Parts: sequence; structure tokens; C-alpha cells
Amino acid sequence: MKAIVLEKAGGVENLHVREIEKPNIKEDEVLVEVKAISINPADVKAKSSDEMLTMMFGSKRPVILGWDIAGVVSQIGNNVSDFKIGDKVFGMVNFPGVANAYAEFVASPAEHLTKIPENRSFEESAATTLAALTALQILKGNIKKGDKVLIHGGSGGVGHFGIQIAKALGAYVITTASAENKDYVLSIGADEHVDYRSQKFQEVLSNIDFVLDLFGEESIKKSIKVLKPGGTVMSTLMLQVPENVKTIAGEANVRVQGILVKSNGEDMKTLAMMLAEGSLKPTIHQVFPFEQMRKAHTTVEKGGLVGKVVVKL
Repeated sequence: MKAIVLEKAGGVENLHVREIEKPNIKEDEVLVEVKAISINPADVKAKSSDEMLTMMFGSKRPVILGWDIAGVVSQIGNNVSDFKIGDKVFGMVNFPGVANAYAEFVASPAEHLTKIPENRSFEESAATTLAALTALQILKGNIKKGDKVLIHGGSGGVGHFGIQIAKALGAYVITTASAENKDYVLSIGADEHVDYRSQKFQEVLSNIDFVLDLFGEESIKKSIKVLKPGGTVMSTLMLQVPENVKTIAGEANVRVQGILVKSNGEDMKTLAMMLAEGSLKPTIHQVFPFEQMRKAHTTVEKGGLVGKVVVKL
């Protein structure tokens, strides 16, 4: 089978198409013939940083990146009962960990996948994986109907899913995005837009219940200022909260917490249900053929995307 291997950390020139053996599956796994892959900032960061690459993959080189897949079940393990050969499935595989997803076939724990709704494509499904799971795992159980929720970066991958999920949970949704993306974020469910280039959100917003942060320490410090007492900031970029941030949060009587998304089939079922009913719609920025993985990575690296980048096999 074809796979895209990363020979060493660095630029896109280190990504190469190679012929390798199909993976063998364990008793609780299925073999998926991959039809689409979603590319995330996590992929780009792992590719570019030897430290992050070693943390996720160990010292082995080359490695195969990727976690987000959609495809067709071609083989099932002896202990798998939820799927049959021919089922269309999608999911985020083995995150954080090794999934080897940039390949024509991927061995995945059955519990990390769910079936693709009849009315959704492989590309749409692949897009609704890591970014959507991140938004869901941040928001579910942490917000309730009527809460004022601020979502930073509302036009991006996690942000555009966060807006829709928060809206589905009954929140009043405010988002930061550029002026040119105002109509877009309002069209997917945001109640209010703040142009981060011309406005300082910490000066125009107040009384917020919950903030979904995607940018790190400085953004978190500013977000603390807009929270009501007892409010929460959850961030994807700060797994360990620094002592100075804890102090600021304590003085404001608010909570700051980091989160790392994890593979979860039950959460994938929730996303599939939302896709099927239309309360969640992925925006796909661009689709690239498998052989143009380097261009896909370069596009994600440049940033400023509306929605997700997908690679099609």
C-alpha cells in the first residue's frame, strides 16, 4: 500500500510517498481502507518539531503522521461486533499516540470509530474528527443552556465546530474572528462577533460564563478579565497552567484548565448524530489529492483558514 512517511522532523520536503506493507490488525481492531484524511495543526507541529515528534512517536524514524480518517472497513478483528466489512466509518485514531493515518489502510481500535451518516461524504466525515472532538470534549458538561460562551478563532477548525456545538447546547455564543469572516461565523450560529484586529475583546465583553481558548497564555490572561466570578477558561494550548496564571485566575475567582483531546468512540457517535441531523456542518477549506500532502501541510502552516484541510485518496 501507499503511505506518506516523515523521514525526520523539519519541512514538508521530509514527507515522502512510499510503498509499505498493509498493517495487521489485533482482535479489537478493524482495518480501514482510507478515503479521506483531515490535516490538523497537531500534524504540522509534530512534523516540524523533533521534540514533539519524539514525545509522540519515540525515537523511531521514519514515522507516519496523522490521526483523522474516514473510509471503509475491509477487515475486522475477532472481538469486533459493532462493524462489518463494507461499513463506512470515521474517527480520530489513537490520539494521543501512533495511528499511522497517512496511508491507504489504517488499523484502528474499533472503539475509536463510528459509522458515517448516510447523508455525509468521506471528506465531510474526515473533517469532523480531531477538531470537532476537541470542541465537544471542551464544551460538553461545562456549559449549559443560556450561558454566555466566548469562542476564540471562530472561523478555524476547532472554532467553527465550537460555535455550532455551543449553539446546539443552548448557549449564547460570542466569537472572535477577522472582519472578513464576520458573516461566516454569524451564519454558522454565532450570536455576536468581535473583530480581533480592530477591537480588544477584553475591553468590549464582560459577564462571560465560559471561554474556549486556542491561543495560549496571553489570550487566557485577557479572557480572565471578561469572565464572571465562577467562570471558566479552557485552553487547548496550555496543558499545565503556570503558577502566575493560576494566581490571576484565583484573584478573579475563575478557573483555568488545559485539555488534550482523546480518542473516544462514544463522542464520535455524538458527532455523527449531529452531522446526520444537520446541527453540525463542517466547513472544508480545501481538498488535496494524497500525492499533494506537502501542499496540504503548507496550507495549514500558513494559517488563517476557514474550516478544515482534507486530503482525499
